[in-house]
Amino acid sequence: MIDISLFRAKSRQLAGLDISSSSIKLVELTAGERGGPKVERYAIEVLPREAVADGNIANFDAVADSLRRALRRFGAGGKNVAIALPASAVFTRKILLPAGLREVEMETQVESEATQFIPFSLDEVNLDFQVVGPGTSPDEVEVVVAASRKEKIEDRIGVVEACGLKAVVVDVESLALEAAFELVARQLPGGGAGKLVALVDIGAAVMNFTVLRNGQRVYAREQAFGGNQLTQDIARQYGMDADEAETAKRTGGLPGDYTSDLLQPFMDSLALEVSRALQFFFTSTQYNEVDYLVLAGGCAAIPGLANVVAGRTQVQTLVANPFAGMSVSAKLGAKKLLTDAPSLMVACGLALRRFDA
Repeated sequence: MIDISLFRAKSRQLAGLDISSSSIKLVELTAGERGGPKVERYAIEVLPREAVADGNIANFDAVADSLRRALRRFGAGGKNVAIALPASAVFTRKILLPAGLREVEMETQVESEATQFIPFSLDEVNLDFQVVGPGTSPDEVEVVVAASRKEKIEDRIGVVEACGLKAVVVDVESLALEAAFELVARQLPGGGAGKLVALVDIGAAVMNFTVLRNGQRVYAREQAFGGNQLTQDIARQYGMDADEAETAKRTGGLPGDYTSDLLQPFMDSLALEVSRALQFFFTSTQYNEVDYLVLAGGCAAIPGLANVVAGRTQVQTLVANPFAGMSVSAKLGAKKLLTDAPSLMVACGLALRRFDA
């Protein structure tokens, strides 16, 4: 039975909730005066180390406590949230179905197709689908089918409910990221039409490298590199434990040699990883260049990083800001939002679900 609200549930009041390996991010968008989205509020709360590991909630109480702290800063409001699962926890596939099927008929065919690519009994998974457009012929439609083990979803929903919230949408992090990327793409010349854009999402432990053309994914790869490397360098260099090093990295106040001895080498290493990802892309596809690099994730906000990456790759590089052009609540600091924007891509993409037709 189709029993996951992966694509469909919508709410007039909805916040995007991103539970990543390093932090909790909340974003609420409302309708602005000019008709477009408005950034109403947001909050970021750092998670204890290993509270979320490999995309799984390893310490339920620690994650719930962090979410409660984030909610206190976020402020009172609606209880409905959109959450996301890591792509590694979700099986997805695009299929073609006859056009004009009734909902029940489509569900039956989706379940039949799902048994071909899901390595579990359908009783063990949540399954959903969404029609995304016409198929290769006029009598077909293209459908995205998504499924996840029930325990993967239940862990996140359990944390949400423990904090008095209700998860009305369960999405996939990669899809939410791409939804927010559509806002970034509009800032490129010509809206990026016909261009190859590499979206580099640099998390705490993993760098996701995705190439898109006209909003369609043409390539995706994951590399084991992220901001934790810099945290570990800080801890080793200055005799801190991991939590102290993470706090110092985020808030500043490190010794004067930090930039030259640790930060600059880290940026050089990150640029090298991006260059390697590009080479993997070129050697495994028919493409031999990309037009733009867009940096997202917490590391993307490091001052000067875009220039270092551009220098290494010789590709025009910019830092993702999905909120550019949006009106912003007077309660928020525009400068702080600009700094935090690249780390809020998934939460923003989830918050956009409020505007689904």
